Amino acid sequence: MLAELLELAPSGVEEVSLGDDVVEYAVYGPPGELPALPDLKAAAGGALVEISTSEIAEDWSERWREFHRPLVLGRRLTVRPPWEPPGDTELDIVIDPGQAFGTGAHATTRLCLELLLELAGDGCDRGPFVDVGCGSGVLAIVAAALGWAPVIALDIERESVDATLGNASANGAKLEARRFDLRRDPVPEASLVAANVLAPQLLGWAHSGRGRWPEMLIVSGILNGEADRIADAFAVNGLGERERRTRGEWAALLLARR
Repeated sequence: MLAELLELAPSGVEEVSLGDDVVEYAVYGPPGELPALPDLKAAAGGALVEISTSEIAEDWSERWREFHRPLVLGRRLTVRPPWEPPGDTELDIVIDPGQAFGTGAHATTRLCLELLLELAGDGCDRGPFVDVGCGSGVLAIVAAALGWAPVIALDIERESVDATLGNASANGAKLEARRFDLRRDPVPEASLVAANVLAPQLLGWAHSGRGRWPEMLIVSGILNGEADRIADAFAVNGLGERERRTRGEWAALLLARR
């Protein structure tokens, strides 16, 4: 079915899984570009195929912006997309998410930001900071604004590195960003590392023995049910759990060298 659709729309087809045995393929195009098809049901091999055509709003390519709202953490921090007005908090950070990144509102990023603000308020050492899995650079940029230096942002995706550099420039944040693979590259030495990545990557890092462990480590991107296992894996390396925060199904851990 996909092969047939790609002949009709060589520029691409959207594929969405709607359940264990239902897949939706969507083809977009202006009137007259796509073949006119009535709403119908048809058999294709052993599958039943439903075909429907509908019009979508002309501003469909801009509606993704509706999903990106400012994140406000008390009086301390606002993280907002560039089309939203400035916040009235101590720090106002502008993050352009593009169509592939967030602005910090996801629970895992928000938990990391809360811990960063707490550490800054406690007057901890603001030496070197490393953001592992930087995405659009939210954590690295906020860390730089809070006084950590030097700041290094790392991600396996080139698009993430480019997005981080662009957002850093927009906020006047001084940092370095480069490509990095946590599965094989040692994390640069730092007083604080934030790693907002998935549990398998964190476990692989904890078991690898690569590099020197930071004084403190924030890990997120993990589900509540995975937190104990992650904490135990890093405890073997001398990083004990100092604080745990949860939001919905997600958790973030603040680990400190014993």
